[in-house]
Amino acid sequence: MARRAGTRKPAFHDSAFLPGLGPYNVAMLKFTAFLLSTLACLSAGARTPTIVESLSMKQPMSARISPDGKYVAYVLQETDWEDNEFVPRVWIASVETGKSFALTGGRKASTSPKWSPDSRRIAFLSDRDGKNQIFLISPTGGEASRLTDVEGGVTAFEWSPGGTVIAYTAHEPETKSEKDRKDTYGEFFIVNHDYQRLHLWSVKAPEELPADPKQRPKPEELTTGDEFSVGSFAWSPNGRSIAFDAARDPDLSSQGTSRIYVLDIADKHVRMLVDAGGPHEGPRWSPDGRQIAYMTANGARYYYYANRRIAIVPAEGGTPRVVTQKFDEDPALIDWGPDGLYFTGLHETSAHLFRLNPDSLQIDRLTTPDSFVLGDASFTSDHSAMAGIGAMPNQFAEVCVSPVKSFSPHPLTSLAAQWKDFTLTRREVVHWKSADGTPIQGVLVKPADYVPGRRYPLLVVIHGGPTGVDRPVPRADRYYPIEMFAAKGALVLQPNYRGSAGYGEAFRSLNVRNLGLGDYQDVISGVDSLVASGIVDRDRVGAMGWSEGGYISAFITTYSDRFRAVSAGAGISDWMTYYVNTDIHPFTRQYLLATPWSDPDIYRKTSPITYVNQAKTPTLIQHGDQDKRVPPPDSFELYQALRDRGVPVKLILYKGFGHPITKPKQQRAVMQHNYDWFSQYIWGEQVVSEAGN
Repeated sequence: MARRAGTRKPAFHDSAFLPGLGPYNVAMLKFTAFLLSTLACLSAGARTPTIVESLSMKQPMSARISPDGKYVAYVLQETDWEDNEFVPRVWIASVETGKSFALTGGRKASTSPKWSPDSRRIAFLSDRDGKNQIFLISPTGGEASRLTDVEGGVTAFEWSPGGTVIAYTAHEPETKSEKDRKDTYGEFFIVNHDYQRLHLWSVKAPEELPADPKQRPKPEELTTGDEFSVGSFAWSPNGRSIAFDAARDPDLSSQGTSRIYVLDIADKHVRMLVDAGGPHEGPRWSPDGRQIAYMTANGARYYYYANRRIAIVPAEGGTPRVVTQKFDEDPALIDWGPDGLYFTGLHETSAHLFRLNPDSLQIDRLTTPDSFVLGDASFTSDHSAMAGIGAMPNQFAEVCVSPVKSFSPHPLTSLAAQWKDFTLTRREVVHWKSADGTPIQGVLVKPADYVPGRRYPLLVVIHGGPTGVDRPVPRADRYYPIEMFAAKGALVLQPNYRGSAGYGEAFRSLNVRNLGLGDYQDVISGVDSLVASGIVDRDRVGAMGWSEGGYISAFITTYSDRFRAVSAGAGISDWMTYYVNTDIHPFTRQYLLATPWSDPDIYRKTSPITYVNQAKTPTLIQHGDQDKRVPPPDSFELYQALRDRGVPVKLILYKGFGHPITKPKQQRAVMQHNYDWFSQYIWGEQVVSEAGN
């Protein structure tokens, strides 16, 4: 539910072949040509991808450029239907030639590739031995060597500046007293008391690891105790200290207690650097080691929807100063380079890279054009070049490299070619005003054979969060078969309702004490806008969504008679039921500004179950039976109420899953169940499916 992660001159561009064009224009021309050729491939197909085909598409993640700029390591997620797993593997691409190959193989996951400072080795995490361990491998290939053997597995790691040591976080091992308690009394769990905290460790990373596992370097524990649980961390430039954020415990409800600490490696002394006004997260050292930047709520009491800020504090201690006060979105701090702080941020349906001058506080946007969508970013050691996952509207995301000073993305992958045999939808950003006059944006998905002026059925697909955001960038369908719906003759609207990220703090705050009600008005006004434009059949409208989108869908079911069918995935039906069962209690308190005990009226007003006596809409309810974020009792409550009312309803539990459904076969089931439901109620078909009826 809630949010809250070389200097080679190169083959980036070549103006010699195109006289009169500067490097930026040449590279953008090449990128555009690449996209146009991709479009030609996509439009050449003659059929729609099936659910299995969509789920089988490879997805790029975690692009990391080598410090010398010669290679990019990235993760490509593939689908293993036999083992029912999405399997990420590490790939390497040459910046000069664009050629790539799989660095890791097998049927186990490999993630989080990180380069040694000298660009000669890559460390990554893999669960090939049961738990995530750190492995080392040469970027030219060969056999990976396991560096760690941590009982509970490694959660995150970072190379030291000298490349001789790796620091990592892992859960503290079970103590003797805990083992004795289990032996005597069996297993039980005391809520808000029994925690396995995360702590910092270090291990040497020699050039050659001994063949005998018993002779591997022994890890050294850097932090201990029950005072805090470590989050993210960063080495100081001289390798003598580590800055880290830590909350009092790993409970999600303790997020607001996150503080910034500094560890002295030599004597393991830990001192708190930044205390009040949190949460404080993601520390990054200045190149000279004298200052530390970090992300902070800056004293905002309601940090779930208030802007985070970047602040800077002297490494030896002192008064922090906020440096992004004028940036009206959440900045995601990435790095502190020789010419400033680098961070990513959203702007409406796009996402960009920014650089901040810490002295003048000037912020420059580095990525263009306005509609570009950048995921994460990584840099060469001198910050002259970068890599990331980038996309333009109606184009699939690719691993790209670019100079930093003049952004000109050059794709290293051609993953869009996976879709060349298919006819796909087109996306555009649409605008309307909600009932109270608030401007709203959304993404309208149109069939490939769209005919202007024709009236189409409309399916509304509502994102989660609420601080999610939908963009006009296609991706493989995972819960809702959008491509199949469009091929069947529907328009699909993805509304960025109030509370969505990318539109500033004031917009994110508009559903405070207005959840459901304001969100519904944003959705239905978008439907009305499309009906008024003459392209939507008002009598054939459906809605669906997961998490917060599932809550809004449940609200639509009980609050409105305008929809022919609804699918509510892992959604909230009763805020009180949710509040007492969820693992993230501050979320509700911050959005409703109350507990059920202090203001029961606001909990009733914003709960779908309050309006269930007027419900008429056939509703599909989907939920993971182990969901802790939005626990299943909310779905059972809505299900039983609709049954008692005689409303057509079906509840499907996906066994063994929490809030997200994470395996391909069960995602296939989720999509098939949605396809069948709307085929029946929007298109009037008699559905017979292997996935159950």
